[in-house]
Amino acid sequence: MSYEIVHTFGFSVYLVLFFLFLWTSRIPRTNSGSSWWAASISFALLARLSLVFLVAGNDMRLIVTTYAALNLLEKPLLLTGLKRFFNFNANTAWFWLAAGLGELWLLAAWFAEASPLARSMGYSLINAGFMLYVALQCRASLNENPRWLRTAWLAAAAMAVHWTCGPFLIERYPGWFKHGFLLGTVLMLLVYMSLLAAVLSQFQRRLLEAESKALDMAFLDPLTGLNNKRYMNTLFDHALLLATRPHHMVAIFYIDLDNFKPINDKAGHHVGDEVLKAIALRIKGIVRSTDICARVGGDEFIVIGTQLENENQAFEVAKKILAQMMQQVRVGESEYLLGASIGISLYPEHARDLSKLIQCADSAMYQVKRNGKSGYEIYKAGEDGATQIQPDA
Repeated sequence: MSYEIVHTFGFSVYLVLFFLFLWTSRIPRTNSGSSWWAASISFALLARLSLVFLVAGNDMRLIVTTYAALNLLEKPLLLTGLKRFFNFNANTAWFWLAAGLGELWLLAAWFAEASPLARSMGYSLINAGFMLYVALQCRASLNENPRWLRTAWLAAAAMAVHWTCGPFLIERYPGWFKHGFLLGTVLMLLVYMSLLAAVLSQFQRRLLEAESKALDMAFLDPLTGLNNKRYMNTLFDHALLLATRPHHMVAIFYIDLDNFKPINDKAGHHVGDEVLKAIALRIKGIVRSTDICARVGGDEFIVIGTQLENENQAFEVAKKILAQMMQQVRVGESEYLLGASIGISLYPEHARDLSKLIQCADSAMYQVKRNGKSGYEIYKAGEDGATQIQPDA
């Protein structure tokens, strides 16, 4: 493969990676590692451009020294990006000190007119050290993105070996210069493409987290943290499949707080909000993991009780809910006594879809209101009323 093909391939891919890193660095809240990697690739591009512009002069000493000087500056920028992206503990001043020593070596070799082997030995060993450090840090950060960083650390380790052995191989086999240049280009491209994949994977995680939060916000009541009506409508059928077994039933408990409006009117909405939060915590403490509890209105809640064997179990759940609702709620220095009217409907006895079940439970709840509040009733199909059960005295 000719030098022209190698340079064209390397330059083209590096240029694409440069723009990709530059683009990712412009995305809001992106880790600053991307901008440092764009800067490091820019020096790799300049090094390859120097080969194109200087090759016509046939001054190999100038060509190699210029290329090496620019290529060396790529490494501290690469490592600084790693530090920023993975937040590992390192002083970046050491990166630049090592790069400075490499530049001084090249300068000294230039003025001393040192042999190609002597000139490249110091420069190559410093580059090998840089790449070994890249490999170690990528390996230490595997928990961040194991799939792509495994490729990065293996390619960087191979690059460290390549830099260490390169001067001696070229000295013994001059033809290795071209093959070694191609191998180094491929290994560095693997490192950069793996790091770019890690950046894009980070974006993917952010999008998934944002989507999860958006779904939570869509399905949660912001005040109490309970589910909302949208959640019930979306997942009720799925909950039936997961939570019911043959000969089991599901109960809908429609809970409307008693004596809540006077609290809002006299003590203020901020106190009312605290009361609702306390009530929500009590409901959460009663329901099981297979049940669903939701706030569907200002002071209205619904509990969907699953895996019930008979009506008596539904009555027991309602009794527990009512007992909690009738305990005083303390907000600051004040205590408030509420109570609750609870209507009950059963799946599949009263209906087979959620909206009708809620209507049945709502009807039973209003019957409790008409009969004096603070009780629970079960809906009776085909009857205007419902059977009311008052709490124990």
